[in-house]
Amino acid sequence: MSAPVDEDDFSRKSLKRQKKKYRDEKRRITKELVSALQDPTVVVMADWLKIRGALKKWNRFYCVLKPGLLIIYKNKKADRGDWVGTVLLNLCELIERPSKKDGFCFKLYHPMDMSIWGNRGPLGQSYGSFSLNPLNTSHLICRASSDQVGRCWMDALELSFKCTGLLKRTMNKLGEKQDDENGTDNEENDQPTSNDLDSDEETREERSETDAERHFREIDEAEQDDGQKSETSENDGSFEESAWVQSAKETFGTGSGDINDQNKSIIWALLKQLRPGMDLSKVTLPTFILEPRSYLEKLSDFHYHADMLSEAINAPDPHQRMIKVMKYVLSGFYKKPKGLKKPYNPILGESFRCRWDHPDGSSTFYIAEQVSHHPPITSFYITNRKVGFNINATILAKSKFYGNSMAALLIGKINLTLLNLGETYSLDLPYVYCKNLLVGTATMEHGGEIKIECSKTGYSGDLEFHLKPLIGGKPNKISGHIKYGSETISKIEGYWDEHITIKHTADKKTEDLWRVTPETYEKRLPRFEIKFEDQLDHESVKLWKKVSEAIADEDQEQATIEKTKLEDAQRERAKSGVPHQQKYFKKVGDEYEYIYADYRPWDTNNDLRQVESNYIIRTIDKTEKVVLKKKNKVTHADSYDSVSNASVDIERKKKRGDEGDLEKAVKELQQSGETSFRKLQAALEQGFFEERNARQKQLYIILFVFTIIHASLVTLFLKR
Repeated sequence: MSAPVDEDDFSRKSLKRQKKKYRDEKRRITKELVSALQDPTVVVMADWLKIRGALKKWNRFYCVLKPGLLIIYKNKKADRGDWVGTVLLNLCELIERPSKKDGFCFKLYHPMDMSIWGNRGPLGQSYGSFSLNPLNTSHLICRASSDQVGRCWMDALELSFKCTGLLKRTMNKLGEKQDDENGTDNEENDQPTSNDLDSDEETREERSETDAERHFREIDEAEQDDGQKSETSENDGSFEESAWVQSAKETFGTGSGDINDQNKSIIWALLKQLRPGMDLSKVTLPTFILEPRSYLEKLSDFHYHADMLSEAINAPDPHQRMIKVMKYVLSGFYKKPKGLKKPYNPILGESFRCRWDHPDGSSTFYIAEQVSHHPPITSFYITNRKVGFNINATILAKSKFYGNSMAALLIGKINLTLLNLGETYSLDLPYVYCKNLLVGTATMEHGGEIKIECSKTGYSGDLEFHLKPLIGGKPNKISGHIKYGSETISKIEGYWDEHITIKHTADKKTEDLWRVTPETYEKRLPRFEIKFEDQLDHESVKLWKKVSEAIADEDQEQATIEKTKLEDAQRERAKSGVPHQQKYFKKVGDEYEYIYADYRPWDTNNDLRQVESNYIIRTIDKTEKVVLKKKNKVTHADSYDSVSNASVDIERKKKRGDEGDLEKAVKELQQSGETSFRKLQAALEQGFFEERNARQKQLYIILFVFTIIHASLVTLFLKR
């Protein structure tokens, strides 16, 4: 018989094997780290950077970026005494940092303000080189010499973050090595021999490249899976496309009109309290001169011809693109208000959204937010990636009083980017001039100059809006030029509400640039807005609803009361001392940018369409199409099931003879039928059926129609 096994002896041997495996693994990791630190070929990037110290002064250091580590030296020689410190990148977050100075600034920081520094140098140094301007412990602010170099550093750091796993993030193991090798339980007796280490070295070197490739492949796959999971989760519930309805029919006016004697006396009493040149943004104006909509919505009037930008994108040369951009800018002015009216001053945090549908099936989305109240600043973002453009703007609105007239100044820049070409056109807006407030017929005109510039092409343009002279002349005159550098290429003249021509200096040829005709009004893109019941409390239409209703009823007293309530609530929020946080825009320098902006060119092989949900605009691609199909399919099936269940419930209650419950059940059935009908309308408006093949389209529509007919017939039968 075999001798019995001693469990204690077996346990001791197992523990020894575990300790030996632990020491071997620790030694291997430490050796890989030390070799990577000392090997001059294992470098992701190396260059000079300016780094801001704790005393907020800048010093120049030579920085060496290795996998997972950023090593900082005083000199390029990188000798033992030149080492300043080593940043552990696995502890850091990376972010671009705005700066007034030249160059490109970025920041490495620990989100919890913990130390980002390793306690050992690349050669085992315990203390770094002495500096009168020590570096911060929880962050590092760096400045590259140019934007291009800074972007390279950002990309290299992102790559180095991925390399961190190869080094096991174990800088402190250099200091632990000696202590562990002299550990308890006579561990030194179990040390592997040098022959064992040498025999394994070749195998490790052969594995190194394969391990590295596997490491990065696993990272990429994990990131891809996470992205798909997050997008899927959004489509499964948290990201539902907004329900849009077509806006009410537009009203066009002449931009002029008489103010009756009663209202003129109110204006006179108000203006007597003002002085010429005074800013009217802090003055409460009477409600009878208000247009019943917000200034955020008013700004959308300039973009009803957004489809014109496709002409600019498809133009063959930069000169033609500048002409098409000018034509698009001019297309926003000819719509005049009905009478002399001023839109509401937006409340801080107020927002507005809408969209225009293009003939090619794409949509242009408009997002606007009042990001500041004093001073009054509005930001808006417009996008149609399928056509190929984005527009971002930050505008400061000021009103000035000049006795019998007043002017609204729109200060700021509008940046139009053509995505496929990488060209950005920067432009501003003219001021709005209202005259004859007390004497004569009140009129509104545009004045001032628009400058359009594209730094990439070198082309620029200017459009000057002329005010009508006191004697003679016509209103709404415009003139301008297109230049390449300082050379004038084309001249522009005409009237922005009638006809504008452009004359090219090279061949003396004159052609139409812009003409307002009855067909122009018909070509305005249909605009859609969010259903009122789905709007958020801070959206313009819902926010000003009671004021607009009172103005429509010509109840100026009630309009003033409701307007005062909104303004008082805003003052109370300001007195609370809680700083306002923008919802959809973030401040970058002196401007505000849309948080969810996407400046990628449209990918015809992958991108399907842009959608909006709760002010978030995103692009649906082919990987998400199946998810959206499943979601809509479940929704439509649910609508039919709800009607069927309601019908069965009615039959059951009818047999019991419960009249009260029966009446309630009939109402539920009617609501189910109405809900199904609304879903059918929404599906048609959102183009749901257009994405299906002919067979699917027939089945879905038959199911919808049958559901509605079913509900209607049962309801009529029960009423009889």
